[in-house]
Amino acid sequence: MKRTSSSFLYNKFQQELKDGNNIRFTRSCHVTSNLIHRLGLEAELQGHNGCVNCLAWNEKGSLLASGSDDVQVIVWDPFRHKLLSTIRTGHSGNIFSVKFLPQSDDNVIVTGAADCKIRVHDVKQHEILHVFSCHAGRVKRLATVPDQPHLFWSASEDGTIMQFDLRNPEMCKGDHPRNVLVNLNDHIGPHAEAKCLTMSPLRPELLAVGANDPYVRVYDRRMLHCRGVVFPHDMPSRIFNVRSGSPTSGNSQSASSDFPSISEDKGLPAGCVQYFVAGHLPQKQQDYRKKYRTLASTYMTFGPDGSELLVNIGGEQIYLFDVSNKRRPQRYVIGQQLNSQTHADSKDAICENSNGYSKRCIDVGSNGFSNGVTKHIANSSLESSISSKVGKRGRYYGKPLQPAVEAIKKRANEVFELQNYTQAIHLYNQAIHMAPDLPILYGNRAAAYLKRNWDGDIYAALRDCYSAINVDDSHLKAHFRLAKCLFELSWVEEALDCLTLFKSKFPDYAASQTCEALEKDIRAAIFAKTEEYGTDGASPSSRGQTPSRWMESTADTTSFQEQTWRSSAFDYELRFCGHCNTTTDIKEANFFGSNGQFIVAGSDDGSFFIWEKATTNIVRVLRGDESIVNCLEPHPVTCMLATSGIDPVVRLWTPQPEDGKKNDREVINSDDAASANQKRMNADPLEVMLINMGYRLPGAGSLDQDDDTGGESPVSCRPS
Repeated sequence: MKRTSSSFLYNKFQQELKDGNNIRFTRSCHVTSNLIHRLGLEAELQGHNGCVNCLAWNEKGSLLASGSDDVQVIVWDPFRHKLLSTIRTGHSGNIFSVKFLPQSDDNVIVTGAADCKIRVHDVKQHEILHVFSCHAGRVKRLATVPDQPHLFWSASEDGTIMQFDLRNPEMCKGDHPRNVLVNLNDHIGPHAEAKCLTMSPLRPELLAVGANDPYVRVYDRRMLHCRGVVFPHDMPSRIFNVRSGSPTSGNSQSASSDFPSISEDKGLPAGCVQYFVAGHLPQKQQDYRKKYRTLASTYMTFGPDGSELLVNIGGEQIYLFDVSNKRRPQRYVIGQQLNSQTHADSKDAICENSNGYSKRCIDVGSNGFSNGVTKHIANSSLESSISSKVGKRGRYYGKPLQPAVEAIKKRANEVFELQNYTQAIHLYNQAIHMAPDLPILYGNRAAAYLKRNWDGDIYAALRDCYSAINVDDSHLKAHFRLAKCLFELSWVEEALDCLTLFKSKFPDYAASQTCEALEKDIRAAIFAKTEEYGTDGASPSSRGQTPSRWMESTADTTSFQEQTWRSSAFDYELRFCGHCNTTTDIKEANFFGSNGQFIVAGSDDGSFFIWEKATTNIVRVLRGDESIVNCLEPHPVTCMLATSGIDPVVRLWTPQPEDGKKNDREVINSDDAASANQKRMNADPLEVMLINMGYRLPGAGSLDQDDDTGGESPVSCRPS
């Protein structure tokens, strides 16, 4: 057998020959698929008297710190399951974040809490070194970087990101702190809350910030400088009003006196920040608000190589963004761009493969608005490696499916017919990972997404339709499903254009019952939209405004800079579904493994989920708490996972012996657990409360609804 650099035995052999290869070998193998499937509960660390809201490893992984509602921090020896030190922090509110300061010999710990204070502790001397009271809202997250032992950063619900330098603590004094890096109030408005932040481990100049909206902001710290902010003396009442959703005034001038405003210029330098958001969320946010469902980033972290950013969106799914090779959101492009019979070179876009998933189209030209989302897809040009496989009539003439891929596709089609759409998607994910350039797989997965219809599935189906069409322009079902996706996303003008193109491109199917039914629905939606927006029939986007800007402009709270940044936001790369994140705003999601090959996240159902990053498939679900799992911190060098939640304990998970014993903590049917969580996220708030109290509610109907009629119709959502 040929040895490769990825071979375990080859790497072991290299480890024996080269001492310098020891750490690389250990880290490459410390989390594997086999170890993940053996993961089980090793120990419960008891010592807290309240919910455990935060966990942090030291750099070597020899110590674990935990912070709790009991306002204490405990330092543990995770390998001997021993409590080493209890720190009485002096906080008067729940501790939300704890960090070891780097290069401090693990002797300095920083905590942030609901009392709006940040405290710096000497572990050995049991002393409080500093107390910072410059925030006017709950401190939700702290961040450090390995090469900066004196610096740390904080995110607070007062809407500010602050930088602290222990060598110059005078920057943070009284009601006029001068250490504000970012003030979201200047751009989002008086309701702004900073929920989380993180620093890139390899590029520490990159600062990612999450707020009480679906947008992810990545700042270049080299272009920022600390500025001052003036907080009013009645800040506690201001915070109460903001949380209750009733700011003191909608007038921007009066609001400026009640909310924090910086004394210097509010503008930030051009190019200092890039925004990221899942392409469907800006418009869906308005629908969620009507259902009292909020979107906010509850946690974010950079991947091991610093190029990937993982974000847990409260009220939605988990998204992975590529911050190095960014992806534009997709829009419908009519005319010759999708109807061209040749594949001319595009001057405005570059298409390339992306992690075995849909073709990535990166816009290097101008942006366009459509229905509240900046959506982009390139012209029909493809990479030369793909173009050479496309015939004159647009038919894909690539290699036939490999036997293994064909077997997976056949099995996926079978479970699709059994209406097990989640399992079908999992199988199509596997097949696409093995054969990323086959349009039939993208088309079939799009059909499964349309049928399942979880949050974000329609937009994911739209992306798959584009991927199929990019490879095979004559893919009939992909063209029709694209029109259906646009309609389901309420982009009705584009849906009509797309369906018109479909009828001209495939005239034999223009008179089909399914096609006529979809056209009738689209025209009815356009008429209703015309009635809503006026007799001219112009939507907010066609008047030069997105719906979000159109709806928010009356309150005059969003700055022009903010709207510019949002209009050029980049799309997600991968999406992970199955958990539920609606009850708490500190729920984490993390990379597991030195290469980030697995993703872990907690859930409102008391479980935590493990996904394979390459396929986005769920591989394990384990019961981690009697109520809610909030925190998951992977060990830096071994296959160990620390979790916590509502229970007053910290749980450690490690691979267990293969002795045939049953793992009582394992959730056997992960598909059912994931489906139940999706229903929980879309349930009425009263229903959610009853579910959390243990009541079982009757089902509200299947989530797998679709408007197609004839089962044998050539343009139905049946897989190919």
